[in-house]
Amino acid sequence: MQTIILAGKSFRLYISEAQIQEAVKKIADRINHDYSGKSPLIIPILNGSFMFAADLVKLLPIQCEISFIKASSYQGTNSTNQLKTLLGINEDISGRDIIILEDIIDTGHTLAKIIPSIKELQPASIRVATLLFKPEACKANIPIDYIGIEIANKFIVGYGLDYNGLGRNLREIYQEI
Repeated sequence: MQTIILAGKSFRLYISEAQIQEAVKKIADRINHDYSGKSPLIIPILNGSFMFAADLVKLLPIQCEISFIKASSYQGTNSTNQLKTLLGINEDISGRDIIILEDIIDTGHTLAKIIPSIKELQPASIRVATLLFKPEACKANIPIDYIGIEIANKFIVGYGLDYNGLGRNLREIYQEI
């Protein structure tokens, strides 16, 4: 599909499934190299990163664990700049290597609030991996260790990303027209 309509908004194909999978593999290759002989705890941020997390961990032959946290700062197509953390980490992460997975980093406000909370739990290290990064939109000074694709500051849906709950199931990523 070249264009789709979700809740009355039109979107056009922006990133193909093949491009997404290539970016996921690029990140997985770097993580496999950096964590050879280690056993990191991977922490995807729900809801958006579930597809990215599933595809990424299938490409990691290293020993790793996965634990999700749920956080949100979006309403419709805009960031509210107010973080709501709904589910937290249940594991003891002190002394553990942590990799936080994000579907997209735009303003960076979500990670700017989550990273200090995780640091309080005294992990050995924290790294951040994101499938998509909007450098023009980023306002927070956060370290991003693994970036799949840099994109323009436009609203997108698909591959876990939604518009009012719709579009997460799409294999490709679409940009608002």
